[in-house]
Amino acid sequence: MSSAATRATDRDHLWSVTEHLEDVLATVRPLEPIELQLLDAQGCVLVEDVTVPVSLPPFDNSSMDGYAVRVSDVAGASEEFPAVLTVVGDVAAGAAEQPHVGPGEAARIMTGAPLPPGAETVVPVEWTDGGLGEGPVSGMRARSASPDDATGQVAVHRGAEARAHVRAKGSDVKAGERALAAGTVLGPPQLGLLAAIGRASVRVRPRPRVVVLSTGSELIPPGEQLGTGQIYDSNSFALTAAARDAGAIAYRVGAVADDAETLRATIDDQLVRADLVVTTGGVSVGAYDVVKEALESVADEDEEGAGIEFRKLAMQPGKPQGFGTIGPDHTPLLALPGNPVSSYVSFELFVRPAIRTLMGLEDVHRPTTTATLQAPKALTSPAGRRQFLRGAYADGQVTPVGGAGSHLVAALAQADALIVIPEDTESVEPGTEVEVVLLG
Repeated sequence: MSSAATRATDRDHLWSVTEHLEDVLATVRPLEPIELQLLDAQGCVLVEDVTVPVSLPPFDNSSMDGYAVRVSDVAGASEEFPAVLTVVGDVAAGAAEQPHVGPGEAARIMTGAPLPPGAETVVPVEWTDGGLGEGPVSGMRARSASPDDATGQVAVHRGAEARAHVRAKGSDVKAGERALAAGTVLGPPQLGLLAAIGRASVRVRPRPRVVVLSTGSELIPPGEQLGTGQIYDSNSFALTAAARDAGAIAYRVGAVADDAETLRATIDDQLVRADLVVTTGGVSVGAYDVVKEALESVADEDEEGAGIEFRKLAMQPGKPQGFGTIGPDHTPLLALPGNPVSSYVSFELFVRPAIRTLMGLEDVHRPTTTATLQAPKALTSPAGRRQFLRGAYADGQVTPVGGAGSHLVAALAQADALIVIPEDTESVEPGTEVEVVLLG
């Protein structure tokens, strides 16, 4: 059978949501790994385990500002009978050399500084007179203002057990241990850990570049004055934000008028910076559905595997969908319906998993749960269609938000879940357990 005949057969086939998603995910492949500097790797997925080359912390160090001492020298110390020790110097964080602490001696030590040789424990400065010969102090004076505080004597008013207030070498992670596993998404804590163990770069799958464009001569950018028959372009903003939320680097393209050649040229221009293209609008059966007109001609011209197929799915909203690859690199393209709710639901079901697959993640789907339906009356659903209704989820219950109309943007903004009504269900009574897709 020719490719054109195959596509004609596909157009006559009513695809299930599962079939369409499986086809998308079977086509999309994770991006090739690259080596990136740490900050450039934020949001990316590790492709290999990272092993700790040096223990954290790399040496025993103090967790307090205070005095490094021997345990026996401060045993039984009190405010009435303090242990008076000779201060032999300072140990600052980053200091290359430390004084040796012998019997009857103390070294003034700062948080993070190495425990000096001879010392067995750390006494917080608040347990001492700070070398001032008076009562307990609340802190140390700045060295620049009082350099003599690193010498003289200090009265210790409380004893300390061995290794009190000491962070042991390797107490965080030890050399040779696994710091991060392959598949980890690199956020601020993970990047901090990589820096702490001395890694300047890592091997990751890059964040996918997603180009989003909407179609329609009636669309104008927010901020301009509406003319007769015009509406603001909301889809491209919502889906660009959704792509970024999914982990992509997303580019929004201004709305394209209802002209097939213009649309083709625009998409061709964008392929240089796209790992995935998402369009909204123009995929139904109207005379001005230019996405279908423009991209079906691409499929007819290509006999080497690329091409866009337009399908009818057994779902509501979002029945008309387009999917395939385009351009010399066979860049995946998903063509979504133009109504805002249809567009957003389609993104969550199909585009978001595609983005997460490009990133190399194993779990690409939104979490799902079951919830008790709270509604004033039964919900109805067309036979043979999987319906996705907007809902508000809390404490194991879900309440429908707005109606079933695919243009109700205000209701969509109040929803944090999708209520799923299966294909074989035409009515759902209040109090029934339903499947819920959690959106965030």
